[in-house]
Amino acid sequence: MEAPEQHLRAVRERITAAERAAGRDPGSVRLIAVGKTFPAEAIRRVAALGQADFGENRAQELLTKAGELADLPLQWHFIGQLQRNKAAAVARLGAVVHSVDRRSLAETLDRAAQQAQRPLDVLLQVDLGGPEGKEAARGGATPADVPVLADAVARSAGLRLRGLMAVAPRGEDPRPAFDRLAALAERLRADHPGATELSAGMSADLEAAVAAGATHLRIGTALLGNRSVPVR
Repeated sequence: MEAPEQHLRAVRERITAAERAAGRDPGSVRLIAVGKTFPAEAIRRVAALGQADFGENRAQELLTKAGELADLPLQWHFIGQLQRNKAAAVARLGAVVHSVDRRSLAETLDRAAQQAQRPLDVLLQVDLGGPEGKEAARGGATPADVPVLADAVARSAGLRLRGLMAVAPRGEDPRPAFDRLAALAERLRADHPGATELSAGMSADLEAAVAAGATHLRIGTALLGNRSVPVR
């Protein structure tokens, strides 16, 4: 990875400009650096520049890097599809889980968090689909299923419901999809006032996400460069 300082500065400048354009307070959006397929040493280099939040979309990769970087005060975020057989290890790590999309996963995370005696922050992943349902799912609960899932998570002794996460549909303007997500988030907060976080936006669409109210951006390519061969 070349020139991490320049990449990080450029991403932060884009975020600041997007906040300004949306009339939002500077620093209101949190950057999550997504390190998938990049080695732990690349994460270490970015962390040395003051970046503290890092995300991974594969459980084993997250656990391996967290172990290699245990000397650093990092906050880990899990942003991929989480299988139940890996959920307990992710919960014990204390990673914020952005991709809770079904009750069975929430129950597994809840048990693990209680056993670890460590409350776990989670977001519900929403399938935004396409404007007319034309897009195949990119993961997540349907908007209609979110209220019931949110109630179940809110009742869990080991989980803290923090908000929603989504990925914009491919091949279309992301702003309408993010606006749908923002409207759903507003309805969620009416029932769960603590669910204030909105994880949306990646390298190509962060401006649209910030304009729609995103509080967390998941940035990989613009920060670390093009992906290498996926880590298994």
